[in-house]
Amino acid sequence: MDLTSRLFDRIRIKPTRKRAEPSVTTPCSYPGCKQEGIFRAPKGRDREGEYFCFCIEHVREYNAAYDYFRGMDDEAFAKFRQAESIGHRPTWKMGPRGGAQGALHIDETIYAEARAVRRRGARRANGEAEAPRYNVLALKALCALDLDANATEASIKARYKELVKRHHPDANGGDRSSEDKLREIIQAYNYLRANKLV
Repeated sequence: MDLTSRLFDRIRIKPTRKRAEPSVTTPCSYPGCKQEGIFRAPKGRDREGEYFCFCIEHVREYNAAYDYFRGMDDEAFAKFRQAESIGHRPTWKMGPRGGAQGALHIDETIYAEARAVRRRGARRANGEAEAPRYNVLALKALCALDLDANATEASIKARYKELVKRHHPDANGGDRSSEDKLREIIQAYNYLRANKLV
């Protein structure tokens, strides 16, 4: 580019002007108030992440009367405090009888069913011990899918598809209340697939 060219001096660029951003004002959420709501206030329990917008006068009034635990009885409050100690996250038993892969929790009924399956498998006509079809974790996975030890490969797949359709948020209008159950179902089915039981 030749900076000494007489054409270079004739090039003009329009100066950039800052566009005036439209000011968006949120009205006060208090009924009948016309002032601007610039102060956020939480809507309360079970509505986390949702806020009212108040003016300074009404946010002070709202905060003075705000009680997160209003309407909660003593038993529910005790459960809330107990869950608060672990951050309201699900937990699983630890140790040799704890849940493998973090999410499969074993209870005694599953162990009893597994022992019965082993005993049935061991009683063969020719005296040889037959390995049981399902181990304890597989039985727990079947229990998560609401199936028993007699479940076939086709029934497991059909039940999995049915439960996923029932608990998926898209099928429930975006409601995410059964998301934990859906996660449990998917983990159980993935365990069965990983162990070639499906």
